[in-house]
Amino acid sequence: MRWILTFLLLFVHVCEFAEGIVSSKVMGNNHLHLFMPAFMGFIAATTSVVYYHNIETSNFPKLLLVLFIYWVLAFITKSIKLWKFAEFSVGPQHLRFCITALLVVLYGLLMAVEINVIRVRKYVFFTSPQKVKPPEDLQDLGVRFLQPFVNLLSKATYWWMNPLIIGAHKRPIELKKIGKLPKAMRALTNYLRLKDAYEDQRTAEDPDQAPSIWRSMYRAFGRPILLSSTFRYLADLLGFAGPLCISGIVKYLEEKDKDASADKIKETYLGVYFMSTTELLQNSSVLAVLLFLALILQRTFLQASYYVTIETGINLRGALLAMIYNKILRLSTSNMSMGDMTLGQINNLVAIETNQLMWFLFLCPNLWAMPVQIVMGVILLYYLLGWSALIGASVIVLLAPVQYLIATKLADTQKCTLEHSTDRLKKTTEILKGIKLLKLYAWEDIFCDNVEQTRGKELTSLRTFAFYTSMSIFMNAAIPIAAVLATFVTHHFLDKTGPTSSEAFAALALFHILVTPLFLLSTVVRFAVKALVSVQKLSEFLQSDEIGDDSWRNGDISVSLDSGKKLLGMVSNGSFTWGNNLLTLSDINIRIPTGQLTMVVGQVGCGKSSLLLAMLGEMQAIDGRVFWSKLPDCEMVHEGNVSWSETEQSEDDVRSKNRNSVAYAAQKSWLLNATVEENITFGSPFNKQRYKAVIDACSLQPDIDLLPFGDQTEIGERGINLSGGQRQRICVARALYQNTNIVFLDDPFSALDIHLSDHLMQEGILKFLQDDKRTVVLVTHKLQYLIHADWIIAMKDGSVLREGTLKDIQTHDTELYDHWKTLMNRQDQELEKDIQQDSQTTLERKTLRRAFYSREPKNQIDDEDEEEEEEEEDDDNFSTTTNRRSKIPWKVCWCYLSSGGFFMVFLMVSSNFLKHSVIVAIDYWLALWTSSKTNESLNSGSDAFVGNISADSSNTTIPPPVSGMAEKDSYYLPVFIALCAAGITLCFITSLAVEFLGLSAATNLHHNLLNKIIHAPIRFFDVTPLGQILNRFSADTNIIDQHIPPTLESLTRSTLLCLSAIGVIASITPTFLIALVPLAVAFYFIQKYFRVASKDLQDLDDSTQLPLLCHFSETAEGLTTIRAFRHEARFKQRMLELTDTNNTAYLFLSAANRWLEVRTDYLGAVIVLTAAVASILSFQYGYPLANVGLVGLGLTYALTVTNYLNWVVRNLADLEVQMAAVKKVNSFLSTESENYEGSMDSSQVPENWPHDGEIKIHDLCVRYDPMLKPVLKHVSAYIKPGQKVGICGRTGSGKSSLSLAFFNMVDIFEGKIVIDGIDICKLPLQTLRSRLSIILQDPVLFSGSIRFNLDPERTCTDDRLWEALEIAQLKNMVKALPGGLDAMVTEGGENFSVGQRQLFCLARAFVRKSSILIMDEATASIDMATENILQKVVMTAFSDRTVVTIAHLVSSILEAEQVLVFSSGILVESDSGPNLLAQEESLFSALVRTHK
Repeated sequence: MRWILTFLLLFVHVCEFAEGIVSSKVMGNNHLHLFMPAFMGFIAATTSVVYYHNIETSNFPKLLLVLFIYWVLAFITKSIKLWKFAEFSVGPQHLRFCITALLVVLYGLLMAVEINVIRVRKYVFFTSPQKVKPPEDLQDLGVRFLQPFVNLLSKATYWWMNPLIIGAHKRPIELKKIGKLPKAMRALTNYLRLKDAYEDQRTAEDPDQAPSIWRSMYRAFGRPILLSSTFRYLADLLGFAGPLCISGIVKYLEEKDKDASADKIKETYLGVYFMSTTELLQNSSVLAVLLFLALILQRTFLQASYYVTIETGINLRGALLAMIYNKILRLSTSNMSMGDMTLGQINNLVAIETNQLMWFLFLCPNLWAMPVQIVMGVILLYYLLGWSALIGASVIVLLAPVQYLIATKLADTQKCTLEHSTDRLKKTTEILKGIKLLKLYAWEDIFCDNVEQTRGKELTSLRTFAFYTSMSIFMNAAIPIAAVLATFVTHHFLDKTGPTSSEAFAALALFHILVTPLFLLSTVVRFAVKALVSVQKLSEFLQSDEIGDDSWRNGDISVSLDSGKKLLGMVSNGSFTWGNNLLTLSDINIRIPTGQLTMVVGQVGCGKSSLLLAMLGEMQAIDGRVFWSKLPDCEMVHEGNVSWSETEQSEDDVRSKNRNSVAYAAQKSWLLNATVEENITFGSPFNKQRYKAVIDACSLQPDIDLLPFGDQTEIGERGINLSGGQRQRICVARALYQNTNIVFLDDPFSALDIHLSDHLMQEGILKFLQDDKRTVVLVTHKLQYLIHADWIIAMKDGSVLREGTLKDIQTHDTELYDHWKTLMNRQDQELEKDIQQDSQTTLERKTLRRAFYSREPKNQIDDEDEEEEEEEEDDDNFSTTTNRRSKIPWKVCWCYLSSGGFFMVFLMVSSNFLKHSVIVAIDYWLALWTSSKTNESLNSGSDAFVGNISADSSNTTIPPPVSGMAEKDSYYLPVFIALCAAGITLCFITSLAVEFLGLSAATNLHHNLLNKIIHAPIRFFDVTPLGQILNRFSADTNIIDQHIPPTLESLTRSTLLCLSAIGVIASITPTFLIALVPLAVAFYFIQKYFRVASKDLQDLDDSTQLPLLCHFSETAEGLTTIRAFRHEARFKQRMLELTDTNNTAYLFLSAANRWLEVRTDYLGAVIVLTAAVASILSFQYGYPLANVGLVGLGLTYALTVTNYLNWVVRNLADLEVQMAAVKKVNSFLSTESENYEGSMDSSQVPENWPHDGEIKIHDLCVRYDPMLKPVLKHVSAYIKPGQKVGICGRTGSGKSSLSLAFFNMVDIFEGKIVIDGIDICKLPLQTLRSRLSIILQDPVLFSGSIRFNLDPERTCTDDRLWEALEIAQLKNMVKALPGGLDAMVTEGGENFSVGQRQLFCLARAFVRKSSILIMDEATASIDMATENILQKVVMTAFSDRTVVTIAHLVSSILEAEQVLVFSSGILVESDSGPNLLAQEESLFSALVRTHK
């Protein structure tokens, strides 16, 4: 209150001062007493503002006494003055009387405020003053967002942001620097507010009625929206002060009526002149100051309105996210499993719908502010120009629906583009994942064309998108020109005198004001429609089924088994369903003994996993009950240590206090995006000894050793991809580590090989868990472990077949026992086969090792480091880092523009310059036209009309008024129409030029990137993480496609508008240039500081958003696990922290934008003031250019500067962030390509080469990179045509490197490989690779038809393909598929088993009738049966071809005609298999003995 009153007081003092000065001027001599007291009062009021601020910050209220005394004295003196005025009959018709009366009221109110403060706080005269503590948030040093706590002035100007924005220049803003949010703005506070508003709507009469989200939002967040709307109305009304003041200034400069003042001097009292209000407002200098103040206030209110809506929008988003998360944790599992609620839908709710509502809230004050603004604008136009103004306004209004239409078209096109780009990304991902195979088969170009084809479709819809965008931009630029044209042409025909300069330029300014709301209205309406849809989706989600109440888990049963065992839980007469009314489990009666190992067995799909979930309460119970016994208090389970919040103790949490937490390892492994250690400890305290024991029990140590940062390596979605077995073991480790009494393991052995299964069973389950006396329920298919079970539950078709110990079953159900025995024998045979094999785990570890082995020299290249690459010297001192961070990346901009093509760049630049020149010409012409009318209409004896600006004006003869006017109109009007038409045409050309320049740049950059990457050497893919390459094709390409062109357009438009405005003002009043220098310096520093801070905050916002979205999708995937562990509270807490972190970054970013806008707006206001003052002075002192019309022109342009200055900086900052995408793409464009040419021409190679398959290897040395050591050293060997050769050696001995050398995929820097008389290094790569065949260890299939997978080149007949499938024993299987050869293969071949995929690869190798086949560990990842087929086919179908087998199992090459044994890159033995075996001391024999 005190702040508002003081600001009002300041304003009244300014009025008093102005009135005093004008009055003393009228009287012709200086009367200091008229304005000096006002000046002193102003200084005193300003001092009091500073004073308050210091009292508030230092919390020292006794100082208020001084102020109180000042207010009392001021009140008394002004009251005496007012009384004296009344005595001398000076009344309200005089301005000075009104001002004095206002001052008396204000001083009185201020006095009352101080008395009240003293009374409430018991200061000064009281003995025990009340202690005032600063807010709790300010006592917490972590809270850095100070907006709610600073004083009004700092709030209005965002002064509190200064340290952050200026500090960013020295060192980047980090998360620590922005700290926490104040309590009132945290997600939890807002969630509780929204939840209360939501729940309050449920009535006792109708508990099932769905509460309205709109009403909840209004109840929780209505107040700030109303405040923001108030600010918005004030700002809009003040916005109209600009045109009116311009009109006034020009008008009163026109009327140089000198006589008026002489008549008025008679009205003096006490020898002093008293003027009326209208008289003061007829003074152009006063109007200039008023214009300045109105602009400052308007901008302050507008920014305040923006800030309040954005803060409210962010608070709403936080509340909605918490609400959705809470619901996710209570979602019934059947919803997820039956597909009623997919992960995609949940992700959309979180990422899209909440953002739609947030954006709607940002824009919603516009919904009711804009109509008022439009109506006011039209009324004022009518007041200025009469009916013709309505014609102009109707042009704007009629074109608004067209804007809306374009906006909806844009949204549709964007959807279409998104579909194509998703498709393109899918194909690109496939290419990158299978790049090794594509290069080995020389299929890069086929697949590259495939992607280019999809990209073509994407570009077509991007072209449509670009067209609609440019239409939207064109409408925005052309509507004001069209409106002005329509208005003035109509005015010319309706009213022959024509508008005066003052009317014309006020109307011009009003049209500029009107266009903005109409342009925005279409956007706001579109967002409102989207918000309605979002609310609909949200309310459906919040009404969806929840999991049943599971309080029965606290039941207090202590039933004993016959044998005296204590029971932990039992199910009686249970029937359970997944919610589709089909019984999944029926008639379930089971008991789980405490501290024992219970095994659940049965065929696939008989309901074993469902039984576990039913016991966890995840299924809907149709009948029966689940009982759990209560644990003795001493064994109470470890609980998640973070409580959701003291304020929210939902029944959910009360239950969790006394219900057993279950350590549960699901069948489908579920990992968090966290380190290995965090995944295993899962929120429990870290105990080193226990952790070590668990890691050993799950044999995770060797895997952890391979990871780059050991158990501190991030795994999960965003981390390193682990194999299925490794993921499964981490999940089992998590269950073992938890300190819970019950452990549920759902088929933990499914993804593990026999060695690991045995180890886990012995060390983990039997030793670790049984030693702890924990109750274990284990679902398994491995019947050989039944002998360890204390209790067995056998299931069949959703019901329990048998229950009891193994002995019970042996005696009571011999048939079942015998069936188990036969199955066990079969498993034992598999076990033997498995032991001969190199185990699956070893393979997984090898894959992991390969992923890291080749990254040494370049291992730190990550996105962040690319930024630094181009810096030649990395000095660490401040000045260089500061310089680097505030420099605009001109080089990258030029690179972007040049990829768009020089013609497009030329067209864009020239059309932009022309367009702005024409727009200036239109307004200049209008100025000349209206001034000529003004001059004519004054009187024929006035000065020569200023259209002829030459100094020699004596030649000009003045024609009689009316005929002269008509002639001049016929001279001015056609030119005006022509200029407007040219302007509209140029607007159209420029809008198209920018968009299509962007499109052509995007086309070229993507084409070059794809070609560069597909033709890069294989080493590039080993060194560069796949995610990083994909980022270039997804996020970066999207920015280049859709974000840079509009930013570039907006930047050029706003920059040229500002420059043309400053140019116009400077040409009319050159004195303005003097004031421009300090303004330019201020502007330079503001933009420099803002750009750096904005970039940092933008990065923070982006980087904090990803973990939040991942946390949601992670939770939805691992719901059953989280609920079983009873960790809901911990996950909610984590979600709130992530939401708050992201909201903090976003709030700081929006506050930084307000900081910039307030400063640039104030600069704009100063420009308007200087332009006005300069024009008035030059006019008064008879400057030759002082044409009244031109003064109006100058001021109208000065007003536009205020609107566009901040856009220049913001677009510059955005462009800088977006150019980083171009920079990253560029860094990949400098990648070396493989040398595809070769020294021989492909025509010189015989058609049927290689015809025999003879291979000579002579002194071969190979390395992956010139920086690395050789992997093969001086290898020489000879392979006869048609020979079957085996290559073996320990891991890392160079076997696979040799297979790559045959295809010239690695750097052969010495020696050579000669195939059928031709040195392969001389061949073009395409020719060499297309003539050899290879089957890789990992089977790779691409999405498409089976035909496409076997023969992408489309060169083979169907018969040949069927023959290949028959040889691979796939013919019958493919025949059975719908479409046969044209049957679809899903991404990665997921719809076939691993064995089938490997057989497809064999068929693919057969289709290419090459005389040389290389098998690189081809049988490593397949089962015994498939391997036998493969070996048989190789022996028969490839009997006449040379086959080189790189063996991971030595047993598979025992019969080979020649075996090459490698060790550390050197060929150590070479002979036939049997011969080498016969030599006891040979390395080959040693390998066979150790099964390596």
